Amino acid sequence: MAPRSSELILGLESSCDETAAAVVRAGREILSSVVESQIEEHAPFRGVVPEIAGRSHLRAVLPVVEQALARAGVTLDELAAIAVTQRPGLIGSLLIGVSTAKALAFARGLALVGVHHIEAHAYAATMEHAVEYPLLALVVSGGHTALYRMASPIELVKLTETLDDAAGEAFDKVASMLGLPYPGGPAISALAQEGDGRAFAFPRYSPKGGGIGFSFSGLKTSVLYALRGQDAGAPAPAPEAIPRRADLAASFQEAVVDALVTQSLAAARREGLTTIAVTGGVACNRRLRERMTAAAAELGLRAIFPSPSYCSDNAAMIAGQGWHLLAAGRVAGWELDAIAR
Repeated sequence: MAPRSSELILGLESSCDETAAAVVRAGREILSSVVESQIEEHAPFRGVVPEIAGRSHLRAVLPVVEQALARAGVTLDELAAIAVTQRPGLIGSLLIGVSTAKALAFARGLALVGVHHIEAHAYAATMEHAVEYPLLALVVSGGHTALYRMASPIELVKLTETLDDAAGEAFDKVASMLGLPYPGGPAISALAQEGDGRAFAFPRYSPKGGGIGFSFSGLKTSVLYALRGQDAGAPAPAPEAIPRRADLAASFQEAVVDALVTQSLAAARREGLTTIAVTGGVACNRRLRERMTAAAAELGLRAIFPSPSYCSDNAAMIAGQGWHLLAAGRVAGWELDAIAR
């Protein structure tokens, strides 16, 4: 039997519609990362169905764990701990991961670490880059759009979050209006390359009093009116009958990106931070990467992003941040529970 390593962490992620496991050494070296996606199961419903997600996690979780251990070339007995997403997310999905982590940790005498899914996303952007703290983290995904001040890998303070729709959720809803497939982000990004981002003057939310914040519901409504006129309840036109569809996609995308970039830069200036870490599924968006990188550089700031495979939900970020939590003594007891919010 190989000796137990204080640096090896198995991470488990099951907060929404990806079942993931990964082995990470010392918080940064990714030895394996396995993600079982459920996109095909949820695509007919144009969104995640919680019961379907939970049942899929139940089927996939142990095979995914076995794959992650095999690819890393380690056994459970060599690990220091198991880190698992505890919150936030779909309660049924979270319970699968938490229950599995507790069972494996108990059976093998391993430490158990509960991880906050959104804070782990923020940490993901730092795993492939040398950074100095504090820094600003923008977490932008289908369920979350928020800015954090990161004082260390495990010390985060939320500065602001969206008042309504998350940016990724707005992408999905507008994609549905335009007759594009689910998930909406990649589909809109692809169509937007054929359009003019200045063709439609869609609104950008700006908080009153010079504050920072996000809101995307008004933008979504503006796209709806551009499609159907002032009668938002009018029948949706067939996708092929939508005039200037590529321009609509490009203009919508530009409005979202503009809001994300503008508010992030304002927060960085207000907080006196020189690095902006952008992560979450929407961080894969090509236009966001271009605009944020260029706009930050103009102000003498640095924008960093994870590799695309670590932008969306994954367990490498859970294991990575879990190692820092373990080192800080933040170990969970067997009463660890899943929390949706």
